[in-house]
Amino acid sequence: MSWMAWTWPTAAFFCSIFAALITMTLVELRWPTVPRKGWLPLVTTRGDRFFISLLGSAFIHILWLAVTDVHVLVASVLSLVYALLVMSRG
Repeated sequence: MSWMAWTWPTAAFFCSIFAALITMTLVELRWPTVPRKGWLPLVTTRGDRFFISLLGSAFIHILWLAVTDVHVLVASVLSLVYALLVMSRG
C-alpha cells in the first residue's frame, strides 16, 4: 500500500464508511427495509437514503472547501446533520 500516502484522517474516513456499510447490511438482515416516500421526490429504501446522504455530504465538503477558509470540521458537522435528516425524514 505504499503507492498511496495514507493519513490517519483518510484511514478513519474509509474505515467509517466500511463500518457503516457493515452496519447497514446487518440492520437490513434483521429488519428488512420498506420502501417509503418522505420529503425526497422519489420512493427510497434505507440504502438509497444512505447513498443520497453520502453524495450530499461529499458535495457539502466540496462546496465548503471551494467557498470558505473555515475549518472543514464545520462541514463535517453540517454533513452529519444532513445525513441524519435524510436518513430519518427522506
